[in-house]
Amino acid sequence: MIIDCHTHLNNYDPNHPDTLAERIARIEAAMARSGTDHAIVLTSFTQGPDRPSTREVVEALEGNPRLSVVAGVSFQNYKQRDLWELADFLEAGRIRGLKLYPGYEPFYPHDPRMRVVYELAGEYEVPVMIHTGDTWNPKAKIKFAHPLQVDEVAVDFPEVKFVICHLGNPWFRDCMEVVYKNKNVYADFSGLALGDFSTRFQRYLKQQLDEFLLYAGEPRWLLYGTDWPIGSMRSYVSFMNALKMPQRDKNRILYENTAELFRIPLPAQPPAPPEPPPAETVENAPAPREPEVERKTAR
Repeated sequence: MIIDCHTHLNNYDPNHPDTLAERIARIEAAMARSGTDHAIVLTSFTQGPDRPSTREVVEALEGNPRLSVVAGVSFQNYKQRDLWELADFLEAGRIRGLKLYPGYEPFYPHDPRMRVVYELAGEYEVPVMIHTGDTWNPKAKIKFAHPLQVDEVAVDFPEVKFVICHLGNPWFRDCMEVVYKNKNVYADFSGLALGDFSTRFQRYLKQQLDEFLLYAGEPRWLLYGTDWPIGSMRSYVSFMNALKMPQRDKNRILYENTAELFRIPLPAQPPAPPEPPPAETVENAPAPREPEVERKTAR
């Protein structure tokens, strides 16, 4: 099973406008091609023809069992009514978390204006995803997006779970330290390649993940995500298939961690087969006996 914790329904090519319905059809097609069972859609900090609002996405995905929503929150533009709307969505279970975009907006995650957002997340026990590292927009200011900034809010709000998005790229080791130090911090490795991975980049990313798992101590803090449509779902799945790690660790990364953190119900798993009985030796094997005619099945 695969759960992609980091996707978008934004249009990143203004020369080819499309509708929200068309984008939903495309993400579902990408999921089918890559074998992705569930995806979490992150809404933006801004709204417009290419950036649907949280309400638009929530309503468009209503009743879709394979797509969930995390609501983007704007540092610069949120109003009290926006918080009320988020609280209503959280109360109804229509969104599964909140997303902040430092760097794209000029603020640090520990800015006092964000306190009410963390308190809202704590009240409804949902995670807060925080953009870190490099940005799609060259006009963004990445000093605000360093993963070390997440340490402050993780310490100040220990009851809230945080996700460092993109492994803090390129500050991978700083991300590792924040995750290792704070048991309420996770990281996803979405958006590390535009489109498909190159062979050279796959080797580099594998090295970073190996170091992350060694540093963090176990895979339960790492989440699988692609940043679709910026990243390729099929390329990410191929990368995961090529990793040499125990399948139980892959399962934690591919879906178990995300399902637990975002409270996504998993399909019922078939019961494990019973343990086979111990093999009988010649010495203790019972003597053969004639089948009993009155029984419907042989002994």
